[in-house]
Amino acid sequence: MPTITVKGMSCEHCKQAVTRALEAIPGVGAVTVDLATGAASWTETQPVAYSVIENVIKKIGFEVQ
Repeated sequence: MPTITVKGMSCEHCKQAVTRALEAIPGVGAVTVDLATGAASWTETQPVAYSVIENVIKKIGFEVQ
């Protein structure tokens, strides 16, 4: 499962925003976001470029590490 660290999440709403944004990407399957660690993981139904994931997270106002 690919994983990325999302910086700037502080509440359940942030977690849900990241989850929904990642689920909207074509090729992304199940998404798990851990608010405590900032880790976001997902399954892929087709290959998804890491840069696509980064850009979507940045577009909704968070940083990636």
